[in-house]
Amino acid sequence: MGFMGRAKRMTFLVHRWTGVLMCVLMALWFVSGIVMLFVGYPKLTPWERMAGLPALPTAGCCIDVSAALAQSRAAAAVKGIVLTSVGGRAHYVLAEGDGSRVAVDAVDGTRLAAGPGRAVESARAFLHGAPARYMGFIDEDRWTHSRSLAPHRPLHVVEMGDAASTRLYLSSATGQVVLDAPRAERLWNFVGAWLHWLYMFRNQPTDPVWSWTVIVLSSIGVVSALAGALNGIWRWRFAGTYKSGSKSPFREAYLRWHHILGLSFGALLLAWIFSGLMSMNPLGVFDAKGPRPDLAAFEGGSAASLRLPLPAPEAVALLAAQGFRASELEWRVLAGQPYILARDGLARTRLVVSEHGGYAVRERWPEPVLLAAARRLLAQPMVRSETLHGYDAYYYQRQEQSMYGADDKRLPVLRAVFDDPGRTWVHLDPYTGQVESSLDSSERVGRWLFNFLHSWDLPAMLDAVWWREAVLILLGIGGVLLSATAVVLGARRLRKSAAKIATR
Repeated sequence: MGFMGRAKRMTFLVHRWTGVLMCVLMALWFVSGIVMLFVGYPKLTPWERMAGLPALPTAGCCIDVSAALAQSRAAAAVKGIVLTSVGGRAHYVLAEGDGSRVAVDAVDGTRLAAGPGRAVESARAFLHGAPARYMGFIDEDRWTHSRSLAPHRPLHVVEMGDAASTRLYLSSATGQVVLDAPRAERLWNFVGAWLHWLYMFRNQPTDPVWSWTVIVLSSIGVVSALAGALNGIWRWRFAGTYKSGSKSPFREAYLRWHHILGLSFGALLLAWIFSGLMSMNPLGVFDAKGPRPDLAAFEGGSAASLRLPLPAPEAVALLAAQGFRASELEWRVLAGQPYILARDGLARTRLVVSEHGGYAVRERWPEPVLLAAARRLLAQPMVRSETLHGYDAYYYQRQEQSMYGADDKRLPVLRAVFDDPGRTWVHLDPYTGQVESSLDSSERVGRWLFNFLHSWDLPAMLDAVWWREAVLILLGIGGVLLSATAVVLGARRLRKSAAKIATR
């Protein structure tokens, strides 16, 4: 047997035994991927969160921000100040320097103790009076792996008696609802995202054992798919046929169908498994290679020390006079200029800014102001900027069920391009004055090797909602059938191997 013959034999054996190892998991990945097209992992979107909050009152509220800051362990280090509602009552929520959260009653200035009773009260207010049953508290469970929940752990769990049988998770620091998970969403996730991401092996938000388990299994899947593709091509008679009259050498039905399905869907299988591996960012291959944008310089100050001298009730009244019923106020700074970012029950925003010796309500920041702030982000010069009025391959909105479904990617957006080693692109939201995303060249490569190959998420594809979903379902079914034939063949191989061992 020559070198080519040995290589083909080795490829065949690699495909056989990696296929035996991975066939069941491959089938489950395809099935769960189809489910994930319609049901995502539980998350609290901005629209859900704001819909659960009442409009802020203009009378009987609120103490000055400085009085709320007095309840912080280190007021000067506070990174964020938000006036919102907890349990239907106005509270200031402070983001401490260490990342922890503190809630201060905006009427009497007392620091909130977010115990079980307050959690139930807040849950009822969030779902507008629905019956609530306190279930205890957890540090983490199968639906609460998100790192964004870290400042709120442990979490109170409250089961609601609404039509969706929603389970709410509430912050033990502030009493706020931080996650909602309706019963149907939880049940579908057992055969959806929870299964797809192998979360049964994950024990904490940052779990290297789980990460490497997924990376190793995905790598084996890539090797198996690649070996199978090569083996299938080598065995297919592109010119002529075998003695059976078929272009496939296999007479047995499952083998023949596995061969044909592999040639039909093998490239898709390889692309999806490979992109799934890339989603884990193995060895940090897509990490930004240079310095990240300096958000502190971009802001030019913190709300703890630099803020509009406009009392909260007056800000709420000013917004109301413009027809905007604010449910939340956030004190922010942009390029040294303090402002208030207001949100209503539909998660729409307005800006309260200092202007001509008074205060004005604006829908968004002017482009020159954003550009001036953007130049502070990196030490290297900005080489160009553009305002996007439509989505493109690097800035786009995903459906709510997507893992990115809670990201509010509004238009227009300002893109600033820098001459740093990573050729960083930064997207700035003029409606909020915040950095929406930052991508250097490595992260842009990752966008293609993971997001595109795995989700087919170019804007034109996402716009063709039903066509995209129909095609993905059909291709997913093809992947399920391919994996199912592999399961049958793998089971047969294991039985034969076990029988040989038993007769020795």
